[in-house]
Amino acid sequence: MARGERRRLLEGIVVLIRDTTWKCGRVERTVLEFLRNDIRGRGRARIKDMLERLEADGHKRSEFLDAIKRLEKRRIVKIMLPDSA
Repeated sequence: MARGERRRLLEGIVVLIRDTTWKCGRVERTVLEFLRNDIRGRGRARIKDMLERLEADGHKRSEFLDAIKRLEKRRIVKIMLPDSA
């Protein structure tokens, strides 16, 4: 993943589509747990906010971004990126 793509990804929002953890690793499960237990209860969260919380829990930034990409590929979450003006 290129540096510009990562920066743009950090400005996005992750939306939970399917609530399943089947065949998910520990980082993917942590991401899904965060989306399920979101304070607002909407099943969506900013990637920056999730990254700050997961880094505080001891997870690595690259593992987190890779996990989100894998979840999107499996159609469990959707990444909504901001429009580039």
